[in-house]
Amino acid sequence: MLVMLREFDPDRDCAGAEAVDRACEVGSNGKMSLFTDLLGDPVCRIRHSPAFLMLVAETVGPAPEIVGVVRGCVKTVATTTSVETLAVYAKVGYILGLRVSPYHRRLGIGMKLVRGMEQWFTEKGAEYAYVATEKDNEASVRLFTRGCRYSKFRTPAILVNPVFAHPAPVPSGAAVISISATDAETLYRRRFSSVEFFPRDIDAVLRNPLSLGTFLAIPKSWRYGGIETFLADPPESWAVLSVWNCKDVFRLEIRGAGRFRKGVAWASRAADRALPWLRIPSVPDLFHPFGVFFLYGVGGEGPGAAMMVKALCARAHNMARVAGGVGVVATEVASCDPLLGGIPHWRRLSMAEDLWCVRRLGEDDGGDGDWTKSPPRTSIFVDPREI
Repeated sequence: MLVMLREFDPDRDCAGAEAVDRACEVGSNGKMSLFTDLLGDPVCRIRHSPAFLMLVAETVGPAPEIVGVVRGCVKTVATTTSVETLAVYAKVGYILGLRVSPYHRRLGIGMKLVRGMEQWFTEKGAEYAYVATEKDNEASVRLFTRGCRYSKFRTPAILVNPVFAHPAPVPSGAAVISISATDAETLYRRRFSSVEFFPRDIDAVLRNPLSLGTFLAIPKSWRYGGIETFLADPPESWAVLSVWNCKDVFRLEIRGAGRFRKGVAWASRAADRALPWLRIPSVPDLFHPFGVFFLYGVGGEGPGAAMMVKALCARAHNMARVAGGVGVVATEVASCDPLLGGIPHWRRLSMAEDLWCVRRLGEDDGGDGDWTKSPPRTSIFVDPREI
């Protein structure tokens, strides 16, 4: 079969690209499946990145058909150095949304799409390419690690918590304040610019309309006097995070659940609404389209930082509860992050280890400055624009 690659054309490719995405939905084999509605915009997950591209693989012939798609973006991020407080930036390409129709697999189409995206990365000056995939997805892991020579690189944890009918309580010892995008940029650049994958254009992230705000948790007894005063003499323990509105980008839905499971979920939610003071951990309604609030830029310092993060997560949960249509609040942090214990999540909805694979582009491969060979750190910055 002859297949050609070309750039996605929104005027004629939406239906074909959507058909490939639907055919590749997680679990779409008759069991419960996670369905993603991109709200009519196949490039929505990369549209807010500095530079982005979507490629389609199309059969050649009298009735051409789209049989594969891939998305990618290029950005400049912080990499690992021997000095943890030193920020060294590199241009990287991120591959996501690689899909090949189930009827056209094992024909080299996936490899062709990856190589086509890597070529674009190189043209844009990227030094590295990376991809996130489920570690249990053997076909995807094999394609990237064996076929495309990527290395297993990082294993961050994806933490997902339902949005309940009752408000989440904020720990009594913490005060949560909202800070401006300007102050948030100052804080992130001063304290987190050397964290792996920290985006150099953090200002664009914070000022994006989808970013709903940045929040700082401090001890209740500590008086906040502005960002400069805070940075000059911070409290012993504090934490910060920002909230991203994925609800206006895509919706998720779990399909294939039985009546009993749906009935139990409905009953638990009804009880939570009727008796909110009991704070019943009701089963969320994930069987209809729901949105996601994503927490990014999660960080903090001090012995009580995890408790401060818990206060921030409560604030984000309550924002989602009021917004309506948001089923879960999610975040992604390094699997060894000391703040992980302060992030509420349901284990059944979360993933203890996501898998990020990376490859150095070009012929200069394997030197002392090769980021792909660096050990993991305790923190990682997950860019919300490519969730």
